[in-house]
Amino acid sequence: MSSMLTMPEIEARNPEIDVRNLRVLVTAGASGIGRAIAESFAAAGAKVHVTDVIEATLAKAIDAVPGLTGTVSDASHADDVDRVLVDVSARLGGLDLLVNNAGIAGPTGRVDELTAADVDKTIDVNLKSQFYFLERFVPLLKDSKRNPSIIGMSSVAGRLGYGFRTPYSATKWAIVGLVKSLAIELGPLGIRANAILPGGVQGPRMDGVIAARAAAMGVSFDEMRNEYLRKISLRRMVEARDVANLALFLASDLARNISGQVISVDGNTESA
Repeated sequence: MSSMLTMPEIEARNPEIDVRNLRVLVTAGASGIGRAIAESFAAAGAKVHVTDVIEATLAKAIDAVPGLTGTVSDASHADDVDRVLVDVSARLGGLDLLVNNAGIAGPTGRVDELTAADVDKTIDVNLKSQFYFLERFVPLLKDSKRNPSIIGMSSVAGRLGYGFRTPYSATKWAIVGLVKSLAIELGPLGIRANAILPGGVQGPRMDGVIAARAAAMGVSFDEMRNEYLRKISLRRMVEARDVANLALFLASDLARNISGQVISVDGNTESA
């Protein structure tokens, strides 16, 4: 009897991430983590639409990423999200993956010194926006035949306490609860939901966070950056592409039975 493997058997033993022609929406997808996710999916053959609040940033991303389409939109404004729905329906003809990525760092300071406006804005952008997109795009996901799923972008601050960043941390903890609840609610409809929790992502935004925290604590930028690194087992920041790689896996058929999970990409951050 021959011991040679057939091609289907070989493919089964060597699975690959296949997101070709997957219809993907990434909120705040023209820069940072969102841009890395959009680029990775587009490079893998997916059809990707992104949003961004800044028209010039969106135009730059569309010019740089072949096939990328986008809508200028403030994720915290329901009317803007309505416009995104119109564009996605027209350009993608449906949706298979929603990446709820829009978010801001929020204020840095002691909780009794924060303004109501800063707290409200953080909640609106980081949390309410996710509900706006879910309300409008879950009906499209229900019609998908491509293992539909939702990825909610939380943060390492969604599993650890984060002094002086309470509005941000509170919204990121809320996203964890939201995703776990979505997995229960939408699972019977065949829709998966997972949360990604990035740690400190190397780049200008993280530099701004470190600078603000250093000022609040009365220490230098370098001292505060070293303090962040000491709390990471691997002693290095993660890169946006690390987060994008996990998103690719979670959206693929390789993850077809992964739902309701909260997965960190943070080099094992021990405390915030």
